Amino acid sequence: MTGYLHLIVPRARFRLLRGADSLTEYTFNTGTARHLFCGRCGVKSFYVPRSNPDGYSVNARCLEPATVAGIEVEPFDDGDRDAAEGRIRARSRV
Repeated sequence: MTGYLHLIVPRARFRLLRGADSLTEYTFNTGTARHLFCGRCGVKSFYVPRSNPDGYSVNARCLEPATVAGIEVEPFDDGDRDAAEGRIRARSRV
C-alpha cells in the first residue's frame, strides 16, 4: 500500500506550478498510463491513469490543506474495473 488517495482531475483543470524539471516518468503494459514521480524524493504526487487518460489522478495527500474545501472518498471496485472506470470518466468530464 502506498497511501495514495486518488483525486481525478480533468486535464483542463490541472496546473503544475513548479517542479516539472524534477519529474521522472515510466509506463508499462499498454503505455496509456503515464506514471510520474519526483526523481529526487520518489513521491508520486500525480499521474495520467489508464482509466482516465484525458485527465490526472492527483494524490490528495500531496495537496496543501487550504487548497481543497473537502473530499468525498468513493471506493473503487477493482472486481468490476470496466464499470468503475466508466463512472470515473463520466464524472471527470464535468
